Amino acid sequence: MTPFGLRLRELRRDKGVTQKQMAAALGVSAAYLSALEQGRRGKPGWDFVQRVIAYFNVIWDDADELRRLARVSHPRVVVDTAGLCPEATLFANLVAEKIATIAREDVAALIHELELRARPGK
Repeated sequence: MTPFGLRLRELRRDKGVTQKQMAAALGVSAAYLSALEQGRRGKPGWDFVQRVIAYFNVIWDDADELRRLARVSHPRVVVDTAGLCPEATLFANLVAEKIATIAREDVAALIHELELRARPGK
């Protein structure tokens, strides 16, 4: 499951909407929504995300967060380390090799650390 798929499922369930109902309203198939929720589809396009935002009447910061989640929700990531230091290539390869064995709380801690370091002024 991707971060966007999880949030999409939460929004849909909170509103008591079935995949079939939502799919009809957004002009997509229920199979597409199911695949998005389960992380079996690539990240959704801008137009689709905008339709979801309008459908659920998501506003301001919540809409920005949904757009951000869509950007970071490709289930098959490609990392290009060409031109970076050897440690970056090692890091990318270790993550790719070990991701399935890293505990969820450790993944959360790593995400938190990376987000802290990515803030402006750090």
